[in-house]
Amino acid sequence: METPPESGLPLAGASRRVMQRALVICENRLELLLVELQEERERILRFFWQSLAAVVFGLLAGIALTAAIAVTLWERRPVVALLILAALYAAAAVFFCGRLRRMQRDWQTLAGTLDQLKKDRECLGKKLN
Repeated sequence: METPPESGLPLAGASRRVMQRALVICENRLELLLVELQEERERILRFFWQSLAAVVFGLLAGIALTAAIAVTLWERRPVVALLILAALYAAAAVFFCGRLRRMQRDWQTLAGTLDQLKKDRECLGKKLN
């Protein structure tokens, strides 16, 4: 009589290969996440420093503009000078608030990692069905 081949060994080998592949996929996704976190940190720092520079130079320009308008119009109509300055500053504030809202709405954190995880889920769903 022939002895039936042991079915546990091929199954164990296949399980080991599947587990190794799963670990490699997890390692790749973790590396992608770490790279994106580093990019996000750099983007936030760059955003912060550029925002700070914009604020400082905007403040300096505002002071110079205020002085120029005040000196030019103060003798004729001081109230008009102050109203013009208030209107300019209000328009600038509305403009920059709109830009900040748009920037905040369009901000995507870790988009590459999330896209890759969605692709992995779709691929796994196709393989399991």
